[in-house]
Amino acid sequence: MDESIFEIISFYEFIELKELGAMKIELREAMLEFSVFGTIIIAEEGYNASLSARPESIKPFLLSIEKILGTSIKHKSSYHSESPFRKHEIKIKPEIVTLRKKVDISNGIGTHVNPKDWNAVISDPETIVLDTRNFYEVMNGTFRSAIDPKTEKFSDLPQFVKDNFDPQENPKIAMFCTGGIRCEKFAPYMKELGFKEIFQLEGGILKYLEEVPKEEQLWEGECFVFDERRTLDQDLKKGTGEDHSLRYINSKYNKTREQNS
Repeated sequence: MDESIFEIISFYEFIELKELGAMKIELREAMLEFSVFGTIIIAEEGYNASLSARPESIKPFLLSIEKILGTSIKHKSSYHSESPFRKHEIKIKPEIVTLRKKVDISNGIGTHVNPKDWNAVISDPETIVLDTRNFYEVMNGTFRSAIDPKTEKFSDLPQFVKDNFDPQENPKIAMFCTGGIRCEKFAPYMKELGFKEIFQLEGGILKYLEEVPKEEQLWEGECFVFDERRTLDQDLKKGTGEDHSLRYINSKYNKTREQNS
């Protein structure tokens, strides 16, 4: 592989973690040792990471932090000519993805759909396809026939569901997000609300683009990512899409200034 290439990896897991302060120090030391850039979020409910490094550093780094986290890490990879991250960050937060709802993750068992089976699920006319991402992410691309809830943040999604769906009238809902983590939390939440048939795309959009041949894909457009690449095309290479999040952030800033003036 070209020595100038960086491997970008993402991974998460809902797992009970303790002694987060000490863990934060150890994880950062591992990032520095192997020249890994990006962010790892840790909470009592688990971990969530988006990182980059030279490909030869990834395996020894993962082996190192598996010992720290006490688990086996499953990660997704893509490649780019530059590192999309500039810092070595470890953040301790209340949640690894912010829903602001107490959720029993075990209720999501049996809801995962393999990327290769996803087309059949969302092609069922009786199934509602829900994009769980923020509106500025959806603007770059989404699955054919998917509903855009036009949320500004993930924690807005429960209200959208309350206002628009009924467990008795809409029993079948298939949901997806970028890498899978939001659905890992929202699928069991939906089951707790009484929805009978909930499906979540295992590994998210990125895993779907990786495993499903381009000519068979029902994905349209590019996939927004939260790093300097901004979007990825159907080959998981840096896309050409506009960063709509910047427009959103600027509009929020200008609105706040107007309110305070």
